[in-house]
Amino acid sequence: MSTSPGTTLQSERAGRPAAMPRGAAPARRTRTSRSAWGAFALLTAPVLIGLGIFKYVAIGWSFLLSFSKARGSIGLGNWVGLDNYQVLLSDPSFRSSLVQILLFTAFIVPVTFAGSLGLALLVHRVRRGRAVLRTAFLIPAAVSYVAASLLWKMCLFNGLPTGIANTIGGWFGMDPTPWLQTTSPPLYWIVLVTLRLWLQVGFYMVLFLAALQGIPKEIYEAAALDGATGLRLLRRITLPMLRNTSVAVLMLLFIAAFQAFDEFYNLFSSGFTSAGSAPVQTPLVYLYNNAMGNQDYGLGSAGAFVLTALIVGVTLLQGRFTGFGKSEG
Repeated sequence: MSTSPGTTLQSERAGRPAAMPRGAAPARRTRTSRSAWGAFALLTAPVLIGLGIFKYVAIGWSFLLSFSKARGSIGLGNWVGLDNYQVLLSDPSFRSSLVQILLFTAFIVPVTFAGSLGLALLVHRVRRGRAVLRTAFLIPAAVSYVAASLLWKMCLFNGLPTGIANTIGGWFGMDPTPWLQTTSPPLYWIVLVTLRLWLQVGFYMVLFLAALQGIPKEIYEAAALDGATGLRLLRRITLPMLRNTSVAVLMLLFIAAFQAFDEFYNLFSSGFTSAGSAPVQTPLVYLYNNAMGNQDYGLGSAGAFVLTALIVGVTLLQGRFTGFGKSEG
C-alpha cells in the first residue's frame, strides 16, 4: 500500500516517521552486514589460518608426539604412553636443570623487581632529563640476548687477566678469576644475574614509571598535609597504588625466568661441564639438546609440556597469593 504526501506530512507533524516501503530497510541492512562480514573474513583469514596451523595445530601435534616414540621423525603411530615423561623425570640431568632454573628464578625475580622499582622511583623524581634517562635504561631491552651473552662471555667475564671484570677486580687486589667455570663458590651466577639485570631492568622500570605517573598528585598532597613523608609515604601511598602493576610485573618476571635459554646456552656452550660437576643448563637447554641434538622429538615434546605445567602452576600459585585477576569490588 503506497503512502500519499498528505499522510507523510501528517506523520511528520505528529512526530512519527513516515512509513517506509515494506521490506526495503531490512534488505539493505542485511546486504550491508553481509558485506561487512565478508570484508572481515577476507582480511582476517590469512592471520587466522596461519595462527591455527603454526600455533594451535603445532601444539596439538606436539602433545600427541609426547606420547610417541619419535626419534629422528615427527610422525605419529609408535605410541609409548607416559614412557617419555617417566624417562624425562627420572633423568638426573633434567632434574638438575630444574634445580638450576628454580635457583635462578628465586634470585633473579626479586632482584629485578627491586631494581626496576627503585630505578622507577628515582627517575620519577627527576624533573629535567627524565625522557633521556628513560630511553637510556630502556635501550638494553632491545638488545639481542645472544649478542649480550657473547659480549658478557668474550669481553666482560672472559676469565683472562685483561678481561674487563678481572681488570676492575685487580684494582682492588683480586686475582684473575675464571668466572664461567663451575668452581666453588659458583661465580658464574654473577655473570648470569648481571646479564639478565642489564637486559630486563629497564623494561620493567618503564612499566613502574608509567604506573607512578598515573597516581593523582592530590593523594600525595593530602598525605603531606597529614604529615606523611619519606618511607611512610612510600609504604602507605605509593606501594598500594602500584599493586596491580607489581603483580603483573611479578608474573612476567616468573614466566621470563622459567623460559631462560639464550644466556645459559651461549655462556656455557650448550651445557658446560667440568670434572665432577653437572651441566649448567635450564630445562629449555636440556630439551633443545635432546630434541635437536639427539633428534628425540617425543622426549622433547614431553619436556615442553612439563615445563609448561610448571609455569602454569607457579602462575596460578602467584595469582592465589596476590589476588591477580580478582575484581576489587
